[in-house]
Amino acid sequence: MSGSTSPAPRYDAHLHLQDERLQAELEQVVSDLRAAGISRWVVNGTSPKDWPAVSLLAAALPEVLPAYGLHPWRVNERPDDWEETLTERLAEPAAGAVAIGEIGLDKWIRDHDLESQEVVLRRQLRLAVACDLPAVLHCLQAWGRLRDVLKSETLPRGGFLLHSFAGPAEMIGEFASLGAYFSFSGHFLHERKGTVREAFRKIPRDRLLVETDAPDMRLPEDREIASLTDPDSGETLNHPANLLAVYRGLAEILRVSEETLAAEVAENFDRFYGTGE
Repeated sequence: MSGSTSPAPRYDAHLHLQDERLQAELEQVVSDLRAAGISRWVVNGTSPKDWPAVSLLAAALPEVLPAYGLHPWRVNERPDDWEETLTERLAEPAAGAVAIGEIGLDKWIRDHDLESQEVVLRRQLRLAVACDLPAVLHCLQAWGRLRDVLKSETLPRGGFLLHSFAGPAEMIGEFASLGAYFSFSGHFLHERKGTVREAFRKIPRDRLLVETDAPDMRLPEDREIASLTDPDSGETLNHPANLLAVYRGLAEILRVSEETLAAEVAENFDRFYGTGE
């Protein structure tokens, strides 16, 4: 008698479950994620203000894998003791951090201070090395600068994730040689993102991850399988359970079955975040 094979797990490599816009519906969101069979959720902190919320989620929800970092959008508002605070949090056994992130460089935001962003990024990369944790990187319109920083620093042994990667396809090989992983978000399923979709066909399959970046980075409306609205603003949000549609979309792009992709991504996820048995 032949045995049945369990379906491959689905993991969200990057989201922000601590986001204030999700809190009113958090209990339902968690229920939806569990019902969808999404069994690991990497929740990324962005500043000292939300690191405690990430820790609380990790303590309350076994599926949450916490990451802590100072996002480039938060660099200009950082307190003087941000690095000490981050170091102390990472040193707490209960923190259970699986990565340092979300960190990076961003020239897209108004009034950006790229010099300060780079200083903060370098300090966090060094902290990642000291803590033996991978790094989760954000980058917009600063790919050359990011490459130069990465080439000039000692990098985490476990590598780094270029989350929601929309960089130049010609830089994929260079980043991969430095230890990069690349995550695909559902926002790239919009018709106008054809160049990004084509780039993902060139990424080594053993470096692929899948994410929602919820509650942001919405999918095309006809792709969404779950809906969510901010009760305060009426804004339509990206529900984390849409991760299943992201897997489906990426499988179509790569011309593989969803199960094949999910099995490969699970292996990559466990290797990168150190969650394997």
